[in-house]
Amino acid sequence: MLKIKEYVKAQSLEQAYELNQKKSTCILGGMLWLKMSNRTVQKAVDLSGLGLDQIEETEDEFSIGAMVTLRQIEIHQGLNQWSHGAVKECVRSIVGVQFRNLATVGGSIFGRFGFSDVLTCFLAFDSYVELYHGGIISLQEFAQQKCNNDILVRIIVKKKPLSCVYLSYRNTKTDFPVLTCAISMEEEQCHVVLGARPGRAVKLSLPENWKDIMECDGLEKLAGKTAEETVYGSNMRAGADYRKRLAEVLIRRGLKQLLDERSGE
Repeated sequence: MLKIKEYVKAQSLEQAYELNQKKSTCILGGMLWLKMSNRTVQKAVDLSGLGLDQIEETEDEFSIGAMVTLRQIEIHQGLNQWSHGAVKECVRSIVGVQFRNLATVGGSIFGRFGFSDVLTCFLAFDSYVELYHGGIISLQEFAQQKCNNDILVRIIVKKKPLSCVYLSYRNTKTDFPVLTCAISMEEEQCHVVLGARPGRAVKLSLPENWKDIMECDGLEKLAGKTAEETVYGSNMRAGADYRKRLAEVLIRRGLKQLLDERSGE
């Protein structure tokens, strides 16, 4: 059972940051995972009054507040049109609409959960996080850091022209993923992100001559070589060898889908 001894609705980011410097303080997001924990929180800080629940779009970027819900990004027309539906695809299997109406993007990103579909997807983009104290850093750098007492303000996604696809495998619908895979393709660059390994998502860059490698060795071998660039672990959902094989399959499918879309343009 979760016990909260004191609740504070933050009046500013500065106040939230100062309160969060104590280990006994906890920042509240959507409260969906937190409420299932067995712990006592001395002071819970609510960020819902700070205007962080908006998605702002400019010609160059999307700015997604930390309190934006998964449902908001699922139905945001501009974000999904630009990402070719990858953002909608990455959240549609997360429990149900009621859950996604409460779960926040900030909670998904800041937690750096290994099972996070959201982290996997946004790592495929040119994404950054704005931290109250730490400033703006790349999401890739942030994903590799240990959790600290900073406050996540927003996620910034640069609107580079790209093709993107998101794939995942689950043993049952709405369950945690066994493996997640996002692939983004620019003019010549191609990036593959693998998550739920079951560790945190990692971003892999294909070599500059990946098209030559594919023409020489075939798409299946290219996918196999890419899958070998990271490590996999075992848990109750799947073993390491099974995950590695899944990675090869998802990478191959994703690359084929993107190449077919490009050839059809």
